[in-house]
Amino acid sequence: MGTNLQFIVAPNGDRLVVMPENVFERLREAAEMAEDVAAYDEFKRRLAAGEEEFVPSEVVDRILSGENLVRVWREHRGMTVAALAEKAGITQPYLSQIETGKREGTLQTMKKIADALGVTLDDLV
Repeated sequence: MGTNLQFIVAPNGDRLVVMPENVFERLREAAEMAEDVAAYDEFKRRLAAGEEEFVPSEVVDRILSGENLVRVWREHRGMTVAALAEKAGITQPYLSQIETGKREGTLQTMKKIADALGVTLDDLV
C-alpha cells in the first residue's frame, strides 16, 4: 500500500499524503469498520451494565406505526394503567388521558412516567 504514496508539504507547513483513490477507499472502509466495531463493543458493554436493552420487533413496529409511546412501553413492561400511575405518582385518569392523546403530559410528568417505565424521556417524546 505504501509504494504509491507521495508526501508533500503545504504552504502552511502541513505534511500531506497523496495516494491512489483505491488506497484511500480501503482506508476509509477500514476506518468505518473500526467505528462499527467500537460502537458494537460499547453497546455490548452498556447491555451488560443494564444501560441498554433489546426491544422486540413488535414493540418497534408499534412505535413506528405511531401508537402512543407511553402505552406501548407500559404494555411492553407488562404494567397496568393503575400500576404505572401509582409508580409514577400520578392519577389513573391523567395517565389514561396521556395514552389516548386527550392531554399532553408536562415535562415533569413525562419524566416520572419514563422513570417508572425504566426508559429515557427521549423514548416517550
